[in-house]
Amino acid sequence: MKILFLIPYPLGESPSQRFRFEQYFDAIRARGATFETQSFWDLETWKILYKPGSGLQKSIGLLRGYGRRLKMIFLASNYDHIFIHRECAPLGPPIFEWLLAKVLHKKIIYDFDDSIWLPDAPSGGLVNLLKWHRKVKAICRWSHTVSCGNAYLADYARQFNNRVVVNPTTIDTEALHNPVLYKTLPHPEEVVIGWTGTHSTLKYLDPLLPVLQTVEQKYGSRIRFLVIANKPPTLPLQRLQFVPWQKETEIEDLLRLDIGIMPLTDDLWAKGKCGFKALQYMALGIPAVVSPVGVNAEMVDASVGYTAATATEWEKALEALLDDDTLRHRLGKKGRQKVVDQYSVSSNTSTFLSLFEK
Repeated sequence: MKILFLIPYPLGESPSQRFRFEQYFDAIRARGATFETQSFWDLETWKILYKPGSGLQKSIGLLRGYGRRLKMIFLASNYDHIFIHRECAPLGPPIFEWLLAKVLHKKIIYDFDDSIWLPDAPSGGLVNLLKWHRKVKAICRWSHTVSCGNAYLADYARQFNNRVVVNPTTIDTEALHNPVLYKTLPHPEEVVIGWTGTHSTLKYLDPLLPVLQTVEQKYGSRIRFLVIANKPPTLPLQRLQFVPWQKETEIEDLLRLDIGIMPLTDDLWAKGKCGFKALQYMALGIPAVVSPVGVNAEMVDASVGYTAATATEWEKALEALLDDDTLRHRLGKKGRQKVVDQYSVSSNTSTFLSLFEK
């Protein structure tokens, strides 16, 4: 069996790719299959893609991406399965997907982990039109199998295809998110409340600001807020520390946390989230406090952490964990075990490989 992975970003650069399929490459090889990958964006363009300016270089990178996809069409007959993560191209209708499915009759495994059929709220009308969000349902129809990150996404896909697999975003709890592999630095006399994410999800911290200010006012120098991201936050907090996200130090930076938070707004886009932040915290033995939106409510219960829907609930949850290190350790230990049992690479390998069954 030979598989072609058509992906948006260069290998090793996107969390969505790393934790949805890249970490299963060894399992594919062990099954006796071979695979190749082709990213739309090359590394040169990826490094500037979300930075301001460089419009000409980005446009050239866009054209190079379309050129690679066009070349791929002529080589697609060499593969048994075509795995498409999110889309073949970022703009326009699903021409490449149509050619693969309807002209070349290839078996497409279509994978997504967000509510990508919805327009982007911050973007203008022209951007949303160019992104052609309605292509998602068409690609679902044309696919041999649809791989979705949670039940909410799967329910959407089942409107158009009856071969849908819930394939959760998973954690490598043995070789990566494993605290015993890292030297634990001694914590100062502070309890660290932390969040990790990207520029696109920093907005979810804003509604929580009054709660964080209240907690800061009450605990003062006994706490610290740590944000790990690719862009500094603008939160007006006295005890705030920003750490630029780096893949090389990702786990060590997360291990600075005593409490991990994942606030979300209760909307259709957030319902499609796959709870990855919570999984990262829990896998490292860090108790999590999350908004009970979408899959978060399944992942985090009273045995492993807290869900909080209101400001009062957030304050109570954070204070309970701040005041009791024994509680933090107990919930953290149980949370890690839950990830190992239900959301780890080892527990999900058979589900992932089933995507390629004929």
